[in-house]
Formats: sequence, structure tokens, C-alpha cells
Amino acid sequence: MNTYEYDAVVVGSGPNGLAAAITLQRKGLSVLVLEAKDTIGGGLRTKELTLPGFRHDVCSAIHPMAVGSPFFAELPLQEFGLKFVHAPLAAAHPFDKGEAAILSRSLEETADSLGIDKHAYLKLIKPLVKSWPDIAADAMGPLRFPKHPLQMAAFGMNALRSADCISKRFKTEKAKGLWAGMSAHAIQPLTNWASAAIGLVLSAVGHIHGWPIPVGGSQSIADALAAYFISLGGKIQTGVEITSLKQIPFSKAVLFDVTPKQLLRIAEEEFTPFYRKQLEKYRYGMGVFKIDWALSDPVPFKSAPCRQAGTVHLGNTFKEIALSEQFSSSGVHPDKPFVLLAQQSSFDQTRAPEGKHTVWAYCHVPNGSTVDMTQAIEKQVERFAPGFRDTILAKRTMNTHQIQAYNPNYIGGDINGGIIDIRQLYTRPSLSLSPYRTSRAGIYICSSSTPPGGGVHGMCGYHAAQTVLKDIFN
Repeated sequence: MNTYEYDAVVVGSGPNGLAAAITLQRKGLSVLVLEAKDTIGGGLRTKELTLPGFRHDVCSAIHPMAVGSPFFAELPLQEFGLKFVHAPLAAAHPFDKGEAAILSRSLEETADSLGIDKHAYLKLIKPLVKSWPDIAADAMGPLRFPKHPLQMAAFGMNALRSADCISKRFKTEKAKGLWAGMSAHAIQPLTNWASAAIGLVLSAVGHIHGWPIPVGGSQSIADALAAYFISLGGKIQTGVEITSLKQIPFSKAVLFDVTPKQLLRIAEEEFTPFYRKQLEKYRYGMGVFKIDWALSDPVPFKSAPCRQAGTVHLGNTFKEIALSEQFSSSGVHPDKPFVLLAQQSSFDQTRAPEGKHTVWAYCHVPNGSTVDMTQAIEKQVERFAPGFRDTILAKRTMNTHQIQAYNPNYIGGDINGGIIDIRQLYTRPSLSLSPYRTSRAGIYICSSSTPPGGGVHGMCGYHAAQTVLKDIFN
């Protein structure tokens, strides 16, 4: 007779692992979360990386998808200490001539700022703003027949196009540049099919929920999730690195918040040859090179809107950004990389000593790159904020190898858990009606290597847990 120590064990405490654990624990099951590091959170950790008192988000920084997640919306995380603040502008995009495009919480304000491209922007984004509350659960899940097929079809007609194709709807460099910055979050060439999807979603969610900053750092999201999970009766053990199934307590189901590479290393012998082959063929995308700065003053952006934005996209025109992303995807390090910059301390005073600031930035690089992009990134910041270098008190850089060492899910510095192009949009990590199941009964994968992919939303873990409930606990 089998004696189970737990109903389910979740390996990995990133947002998806915690989401899976919460979903199962809420059903009255006994769930254990195992985390290799000394602190929980995966990509949500916040640490003092430069100087004492300067708190930096190690990976994730700004969280539109955390508030846009249908699953997180169900959870009472505010009761467990989670608070968000909003910058006056969600994002800004400066140009060499001194002006800047903006993403405001207001759809109309954003559209009005684009001049003759106002109506083109409204035609593209307004329908999605209206339909997103209805289609979010389907758009952020596995391939299946949607509850609102007409609305999903309308979204899909644009989402499956390339960002380059969508850009041709705009006439001005201002609108095209704003769109490029949004779409480049996809971390793939802007000419790829489906590269428009993330730009559409981030824009729409920005107008619905904003791009909020968690007070105290991204760690506060992980801490709130963990505290809620524990309040339900769940258990978490840190400092437990799983390298073999033999280490895992006997349970009815094991859910892995890891990518295919780690899953093969842990459980390869348990899988069929066909499933192993699919995992071996799984493709990872570009990596990132990241810098955290401790500053004496705010970033001295020339453009006023950039000083009011939580996120600033540095890359000038659509053409320049598209070229940068194409170079990085092709193994070339661009001289003028597209830079994503977050200035959390301008709006969250808990991040730095009084009067001082923290700033977070990264650019995309070839997977596995060890090239130091510090000068290229700082040159891009200085380009739009003359005098920036004079404010630097200290800095900490991370190349792709260091990023993977920090979080083994970031293979070669890929923070999305695998490229999310048209070939892996829904077939993550394998071609299957249920991508969360493996070929071995009782073993599941719940990481960002499953639909809907990267981002702090917990939907991969939620859907994986729903599969477990259907298979074992129905």
C-alpha cells in the first residue's frame, strides 16, 4: 500500500511554482514547495547588489502582467503585504531630437500624443482594451477553443503578425518608435511572426491596469504569494537543490518549475524516447546583459516625460531597434543596443537612501554571451540623459552566464524560458494537447517553458495545476 507524504510537490518557487502550489493547496491538498536557493522567488528576488541600503530587483522589475493576470486577481495578496505604486507614466520612449512618446494609463492621452497616428493607434489598441478582460484567461493559456471566439480571433489576427508588419500602420517615427519599444519585450527579431503579440498585450494592459511597481521590490510579490500559500497550510523548504527524482518526497504528483534542459537532467530516464527528443529540440532565445546602478541623483533625461515614467525604452527609431534585435538574434553584439531601463526609486522611496536612487537596465545579447555591454548600455543612457555617468555611485553587472547561475531557468541568459516565436507560442515545451503533462504519469512541467510563456503572471503554474487536478484529484 502506497503511503504518500504529500499530495503534490512543486520544484521551484518562482511565480509559476508558487501559483501551482497555491492552486492545489486551495483545493485542500497537501503541497510542498522545494527551492534550491536560500530565498524564494526565482526571477522576483530583490537584493542589495551595489551599496548598503540600495535595493535592486535582480531580474523582474515592473509588473503589468502581475496585475493583468486573471489568476493573481483572485488572490488576496494585499492582505499579505503586497502594495503597488504607479509612476505618472507607465513608459516613455525618447528620441534623439528631444521629444518622447509615452504610454499613459489613459488610452486617449496616449493616442492624442501621437498626432496624425492617433486614429491608427486607437484602431489597433482600443478593441483589445475592451476585450482583454474577457479573453485574458484564454490568451494566457494553452491552445483550446476560447470562450469568446470572435474576440479572440480579432486579437489573433494582429497578435500573430510581425511587429514590423504592424508598424506599417503608423506614419510617424514617434508612433513607430513607441510600438518598437513595446514589441521588443518579445526578445526576438521584430520581423518574426507573432512578435506583435507582446506589444499588443503590454499596451492594452498598460491602459487597463498601468505598469505598477511593487513597493519594496519584486521580492514582495514572491513573499506575498508564499505567505498566502503558507496560510492555507502549504509548506516551503529552501536550500534543497533537486538533481534526481529520488530526492523528492513520495507524492501523487510532482510539478517542475524548470525548463526542459533541467527537467531532462533530473528525470530523463523516466520519459519516452519521443518526449525526450522533443525536450532536446526545445529552443532558447536571446540572453540579456544587465546593469544595476546606485545613483546620487535621478537619471537626468532631457525629455520631461522620461523623468515621469517607471520604464524607459532607449533605442530611438523603429529601424534602429529592429536592427539591434536582429543583430543580437543573429549572434552579433550591437553598438547601439535596445535598452530597457526601470527607475523604481523615483516612485518607491523604499529602494534607496533618502535623495539617492537605484536604476535597473538590460539589453538583449546572443544566448550565452560573455561580452561586457556596460559601455554600450551606458552610452545609450547618456545619449538621452547627458550627465548620467556623473551620477553613478556604484554598479553591478551580470552577463548571461551570471544570470543563469543566479537562476538556472535562465538558460544562456534567456529570461523567457525559451523563445516565444510562432513555432513555440503554444507548443511549449512539446507538441501536445496538454503541454503541462510529460510522458511520465504524475510528472508535470509548470514553468515559463509552457504556455503562455515568460512574465510574472503565474498562469503557467495555474494551468499546470488545473491539469493535475483533472488527472489525479478529480
